[in-house]
Amino acid sequence: MPGKPLRIAWLGPTPGGSSGVRGVAAELLLGLSRRGHQIDCFFPAAEDQSSVLIAGDERVVFGEGNLAFGENVTFVWGTSRWQWGRWYSRGKVAAFLSGMFARAVASVRLRREVARRHGERPYDLVYQFSNIETPGLPSSLARRVPLVIHPETHIAGELRWMWAERRLALRSQPAATVALVGAISLLRSLVQFRSIRRAALLVCISSVFRDHLVRDYRFPAERTVVVPNPLRTDRFAGLQLVPQSPPVVLVLGRISVRKGLDDVIALARLLGERGVAARVRVLGGPSLFSDYTRLLEDLPASAEYAGHVSAADVPGELARSAMLLQASRYEPFGLTVAEALAAGLPVVATSEVGAIEGVDPAVATQVEPGDVQAMATAIETVLSDLAARGEQIHALARAEAARLFSPEVVAERISAALEALVDGAR
Repeated sequence: MPGKPLRIAWLGPTPGGSSGVRGVAAELLLGLSRRGHQIDCFFPAAEDQSSVLIAGDERVVFGEGNLAFGENVTFVWGTSRWQWGRWYSRGKVAAFLSGMFARAVASVRLRREVARRHGERPYDLVYQFSNIETPGLPSSLARRVPLVIHPETHIAGELRWMWAERRLALRSQPAATVALVGAISLLRSLVQFRSIRRAALLVCISSVFRDHLVRDYRFPAERTVVVPNPLRTDRFAGLQLVPQSPPVVLVLGRISVRKGLDDVIALARLLGERGVAARVRVLGGPSLFSDYTRLLEDLPASAEYAGHVSAADVPGELARSAMLLQASRYEPFGLTVAEALAAGLPVVATSEVGAIEGVDPAVATQVEPGDVQAMATAIETVLSDLAARGEQIHALARAEAARLFSPEVVAERISAALEALVDGAR
């Protein structure tokens, strides 16, 4: 337990589910609250819009003092009633724009409530999770209380790869969509460049991501700490691996910009040319602002694109796979890497994938982004190693996931950084 529990104002998306950003938010809130910290969570969504899945498969409607998170966590709701399937959310671009606008407006409206609660019982710090922009933070509070920003991505990095892959994007999406998303991203990157300077501490989910933030936004490296995302590894406890023939090389994630999908296509062809007995299986759906699914029509017959997969189905997909391939050109973390390790699978990933940092090389092979030849060689080596000592590899992968990504370990490291920040500010 911490020496002195902190009072924290939490800004960010509604927690829920077992994976993705909302799943990470749930694990962070659970971990910090169990260490005694008192957290007021300010969410843009209206309360009656926010029934979500947490803590396994239990359906919970949040309320103040919600017992699913414990007595230390209070939920304060905003006014956003944004929904799918309405006139403003029909179509991906419309949903992307209207959703972003609705969250921003609702966050600004929460400022008064944040300030009011701070006046009644002062906060030790404000914790902005997921995004760098902080529209819900009152200016008066920003001058008095340390701000901690814990981003999951940064728009300057996204924009860099939108530009680098513009020809790929134009093969998949209308030019007007690509231009509009690019313009919005440019504006957001400028807002983030300014907003990030308000942070007293930046929690970075990998060192490679930290380096991008320091370079792109000129943020002082001495005001950063590197802590990986948490993963609820018990989702994969007792999972029985079922080898397929030929073995499956699983590519799991968004079918969108900067994921290295053109390299995945080239890799699938190269494995066939080398006579490697393996099948590349691509799973995932597009994001709201980027859709590369048309590119996957170029996959050879020895590979397949099987569409979107739900979080509940991920363990089963991993159980039928031999390894995970993460070919991203930019990947601040890559939760699918942590999930694969927790399931017992070895991983081949580029050096831009934050989640492989610190993982034993026996279960995480690193290659340079775009080096398709190296990816193919790594896959051949992993297949050979699995044939020789598969059980050892599976056990080591699970142990590495628990060592690096368990919520208790992550919460302890973040808690220590927060306590040090507050002590230094006093």
